[in-house]
Amino acid sequence: MTTSKPIKPVRKAVLPVAGMGTRFLPATKAVPKEMLTVVDKPVIQYAVEEAAAAGIEQFIFVTGRGKHVIEDHFDHAYELEALLSAREKTKELNSLLESLPESGSVSFTRQQAPKGLGHAVWCARHFVGDEPFAVLLPDEILVDGVGCLSQMVAAYAETGGCVVAVREVPLEETKRYGIIAPTGEKGSMIAMSGVVEKPDPASAPSRLAVIGRYILQPEVFGELDRHEIGAGNEIQLTDAMARLIGRMPFHGYRFTGQRYDCGDKVGFLHANIAVGLEHPDISGPLKEILKSLKL
Repeated sequence: MTTSKPIKPVRKAVLPVAGMGTRFLPATKAVPKEMLTVVDKPVIQYAVEEAAAAGIEQFIFVTGRGKHVIEDHFDHAYELEALLSAREKTKELNSLLESLPESGSVSFTRQQAPKGLGHAVWCARHFVGDEPFAVLLPDEILVDGVGCLSQMVAAYAETGGCVVAVREVPLEETKRYGIIAPTGEKGSMIAMSGVVEKPDPASAPSRLAVIGRYILQPEVFGELDRHEIGAGNEIQLTDAMARLIGRMPFHGYRFTGQRYDCGDKVGFLHANIAVGLEHPDISGPLKEILKSLKL
């Protein structure tokens, strides 16, 4: 399907960060899971940097209780900055300043009850307004070369409509993801006839899983307004997306690059090791440590 409407640019991104992080307790009792670090950056910062590199101008965080640390992280810390400046720690100071979004580009809203990803995105509706927007799930770190969202924005500029990042997963893992029903493939773009949230492997329409990056049209908010309960007894973004298919162009996008799922402990450790091995300051010592473990 092609679109005759002008393709509006993607300027806004929604980052759902209201989750409790129970998989990482007790570490997340007082620290949001999004603030756990992969080497020297909080997980959330990787998502914000990916979005900024893709041309995002407005960042909308959907938060919950105990998440004020995220707001503080993306603000000036004047005492710390003054101390680093006085001690001529230029590298450290620059690393702080470079991570700050521009003034006025960050908004925060509350998801007051854990009703699912669809509900979290719906909570951002007044900040998004009537324009296309991206959704980035911070648990997913997608690195290596051109960022995933940058790749998706370039593809979206050709097709319009909605685009979701996909990756093939083992059949037994389809019950953990939203799975698309593909109808055709051209390069990295995959036309879709449907998407199902966490299907049983026996009934999964494919092994192509949606993995935490979306470009959506504002019409999705009309579907989310139904507040219909889906898989896991939650309001699922996947269900709202499925009802848009056929009304506008809708594609899966096979991105290039490495994906780390920081939503569980093993994936989080994987990310730290892999990113650490590419870090110029610690890659050498880290390699020696891994060798010494005689894995």
